[in-house]
Amino acid sequence: MDPNAVKSTLSNLAFGNVMAAAARDYQKELLAQEKVQASSSSNQEVDLDDLMDDPELEKLHADRIAALKKEAEKRQEWKKKGHGEYREITEGDFLAEVTGSEKVICHFYHKEFYRCKIMDKHLKSLSLKHIDTKFIKLDAENAPFFVAKLAIKTLPCVILFRQGVAGDRLIGFQDLGGKDEFSTRTLEALLIKKGIIDEKKYEDDENDGYDENTRRTVRSSVVADSDSD
Repeated sequence: MDPNAVKSTLSNLAFGNVMAAAARDYQKELLAQEKVQASSSSNQEVDLDDLMDDPELEKLHADRIAALKKEAEKRQEWKKKGHGEYREITEGDFLAEVTGSEKVICHFYHKEFYRCKIMDKHLKSLSLKHIDTKFIKLDAENAPFFVAKLAIKTLPCVILFRQGVAGDRLIGFQDLGGKDEFSTRTLEALLIKKGIIDEKKYEDDENDGYDENTRRTVRSSVVADSDSD
């Protein structure tokens, strides 16, 4: 068996166990607080030991375990299909890639175009966060058939596929303010609006790397890449 696959599986199992334990403790704490508050209002005593055997808690725990298991299985299936990363594909792989997943974002790019490199940086960042959508890129120079078939005239061109069917597309930066200095969050919001990725909430959302400093870092990285080409 592939050692990397074993490591990935063990990692997912460990993550599931930790999350399950945390979920159970959290649900117990919430129910305990609710029952303590209820009993306080009626001047009744609460035996905390009884809470540990509460059937409501056990059911919540079982439901949470089932949900975590289902989520872990989904993530494994998505990763097998190439989700969770921003990958370059060939023209020969194109049809299999866009029809192999429910939601696919494909960036048609030119290796020497500065704006294509900017788009690369943002899509790479989003691919790590939105694992339920596949993110791929295809060199337009090496894919003349599909460039013609999809009537691609301007690069960067990001085409959104659902169930293998090309739907919306982003042409250049015209939907992103028309300037190079847009944030990853701006692109994310646009893709959410178009329904190709789902909105995600995080506690550290205000500091998730999409601030002005990150935009400067992205721009600096693009410039560095351009200088090294």
